[in-house]
Amino acid sequence: MQEFIRENIKTSITHSMLAKVSNYSLWYSARIFKELTGKSVFEYIRMVRLTLAAKTLRDTSIKVIDVAFDFVFDSHEGFTRAFAKEFNITPKAYQRSPIPLPYFIPHTVITSSKKEGEQSMKEVKAVFVQIVDRPIRKAIIRRAKHANDYFEYCIEVPCEIWGVFCSIKEAISEPIGMWLGKKLQKKNTSIYVQGVEVPFDYTGEIPEDCEIISLPETQMMIFQGEPYDDNFFEEEVSQVMSFVQKYNPEVYGYIYDDDGYRFQYEPQGFRGYIEGRTVKKIQK
Repeated sequence: MQEFIRENIKTSITHSMLAKVSNYSLWYSARIFKELTGKSVFEYIRMVRLTLAAKTLRDTSIKVIDVAFDFVFDSHEGFTRAFAKEFNITPKAYQRSPIPLPYFIPHTVITSSKKEGEQSMKEVKAVFVQIVDRPIRKAIIRRAKHANDYFEYCIEVPCEIWGVFCSIKEAISEPIGMWLGKKLQKKNTSIYVQGVEVPFDYTGEIPEDCEIISLPETQMMIFQGEPYDDNFFEEEVSQVMSFVQKYNPEVYGYIYDDDGYRFQYEPQGFRGYIEGRTVKKIQK
């Protein structure tokens, strides 16, 4: 059902269509959808459409009415009401001056098809390692109080913050999870945070409960695992993280910089798990 919605988001989608592709009854497909996603079918579709419409308004000069019709809203007025209710700003005002918004980032429901006794995954065949230069820049982050990893962070901080970071137009790259080094930590706050990197001269709005920090020019050691089946993402990510934990950067003539940070991109099977750490060249 999620795949059908994603592929047909700009066309009219009925509950009957979703029941048909799921091979369940109307009643059961609606129930299982809400149980697994936390939202009713039409609430989910509406939020996906509004978020895609917001991205279109942010990145183009397409007329609001055309965006409304593209995403299957019956009228300019209906789209404006729905957009303003969801994001507390009108579409026209947002297009004129984009601000951070809580974009809806749907998470795909993963179901395992493995049989009892079957290997859940193949061993990681390779992890690609490279050194990249990062210029001086800033990061908009949201700290927690005690979190040391992603799962603890999600208990403390609403998941919607990821969508807010995705909405920041000036972002240098996609949002990241970060383990902060000693110089970037604050007393009585978490080691693990989430955020997004922005240019050093960023002057845009800082989302509520967030702050902006400076990141110095540095070098990063980037680790990337092989693509994997999303059904087994926990095992795959764990194996690559274990590899990173044991890896000796001196192979490249570097040591990890404890004052810097470590980051991870959102795990996505098509590209493999990606993690990075700040490093310093060994002085000879």
